[in-house]
Amino acid sequence: MNRKDNLKKAAEKNVLWDIAVIGGGSSGLGVALDALSRGLKVILLEKADFAKGTSSRSTKLVHGGVRYLAQGNIILVLEALKERGRLLKNAPHLAHDQPFIIPIYTFFDRLKYTIGLKLYDVMAGKLRLGRSKFISKEETIKRLPTLRQDKLKGGVVYHDGQFDDARLALNVAQTCEAMGGVMLNYVKVAHLNKDASGQVNGVHATDQLSKKAFKINAKMVVNATGVFADKILKMDNPEARKMIQPSQGIHLVLDSSFMSKNDALMIPKTSDGRVLFAVPWHDKLVVGTTDTLRKKPKLEPAALEREIDFVLDTAAAYLTKAPTRKDILSVYAGLRPLAAPDDEGEKTKEISRSHKVLISTSKLVTLTGGKWTTFRKMGEDTVAFFSKVTGEPLKESQSATQKIYAYSTEKAKSYLSIYGSDLGEIDKLWKESIEMSERLHPSYPYTKAEVVWAVRNEMAMKVEDVLARRIRILFLDARAAAQMAPVVAEIMAKELEKDQLWIDKQLADFNKLAQRYIIKE
Repeated sequence: MNRKDNLKKAAEKNVLWDIAVIGGGSSGLGVALDALSRGLKVILLEKADFAKGTSSRSTKLVHGGVRYLAQGNIILVLEALKERGRLLKNAPHLAHDQPFIIPIYTFFDRLKYTIGLKLYDVMAGKLRLGRSKFISKEETIKRLPTLRQDKLKGGVVYHDGQFDDARLALNVAQTCEAMGGVMLNYVKVAHLNKDASGQVNGVHATDQLSKKAFKINAKMVVNATGVFADKILKMDNPEARKMIQPSQGIHLVLDSSFMSKNDALMIPKTSDGRVLFAVPWHDKLVVGTTDTLRKKPKLEPAALEREIDFVLDTAAAYLTKAPTRKDILSVYAGLRPLAAPDDEGEKTKEISRSHKVLISTSKLVTLTGGKWTTFRKMGEDTVAFFSKVTGEPLKESQSATQKIYAYSTEKAKSYLSIYGSDLGEIDKLWKESIEMSERLHPSYPYTKAEVVWAVRNEMAMKVEDVLARRIRILFLDARAAAQMAPVVAEIMAKELEKDQLWIDKQLADFNKLAQRYIIKE
């Protein structure tokens, strides 16, 4: 992706876009992907980096939702299972099958979860990833050797998907650009433009880096800003009611020695009725999540002490090696854009995860709710309103079979699989010079070549973009990320033709950010 070229296209006068998408997270990218698959002319504007918010802070699961099945939300589960299967087919370099084990301590739980997960298999149909089954106590311990064995009867194995969320967002953006879309990060929508009749017909935007402003004319404007959707709705109508209820989920990242490197652990009901996962990811263990009501959305939400304690205490109840604060390599928090409940007392875990598409009287289209797994379907359902907004015919969606950029079925070793078909290009950079193959940190495999690649081809504009969402080290080991920052800043400054002042500011900003991911003992 080339940001300079895309900015020039965005600034062209007298251009009428079919759809202008506000938001570069999973929701906005799903809209752009589907619209482009129908032959529409699309521009997407993201005020920060792609997937800067919620879309890079998930549990890293592409799943149907076992707990939604328990709640009786059959339609949501069926939809999610279908989309799960499609995503694993369209982006196999980023999404793959992940076995989960539910520990069983009573005969009733064995019966309940064995039957329930067989139903989960049936609902997935031909897109099923594997068969669920009960396994003995001995096999459970063999597969999860650090699991507490008191009263353990065995386990139920089932299959869901796992993925790299931020990398998928980036690859979807690259796919959209290859399909003719204009994708821009660090471009903020200042206000909505309207015609004489009060209908939204575009946006006024500002490049956050150069501070240049430009006008975008569009037949349809989509508000796909996740937890910030209410801000755009207020731009449209200052009297608009609140549509989003932010719910915070946190995750603790631990060394892989705390559990198996192959199987994930799923605790279907914790002390307060939530679900807890412990999932192997990039040679670490991601443990979460919480479901905590928050009043206002933030781009960088912080984990609450009580959330950290809850995850640690719950993990300690099931693992023989109980994690402590000093074991936490990184902690990250994300906000789910749940549809606001009519009942103020409704618990966040009971609020529907289903997405909704709304059209205001000004014809502004807003996509709310949903989750990463169903991002494509969310986009399809949103673009389906194009004819209603514009009166123009709409071609059939082709996004369900669209291969995602860097598509590759070949499995690279370790973390390199995230590059898919681009791995050969990284290899070329390594061969350019010995320096390119030098590691950014002695404990991690990431190299200088990957920083260069991120700047030249993945629209990385800040040190944070590289360390948080291109190579993911901020989420895996925040202290190591801070140690890598000076080298990354130097490489980026050379590629972007920036001076020492830029480097100093980038390092100050990143070090401040990294502290939010580090637990104080």
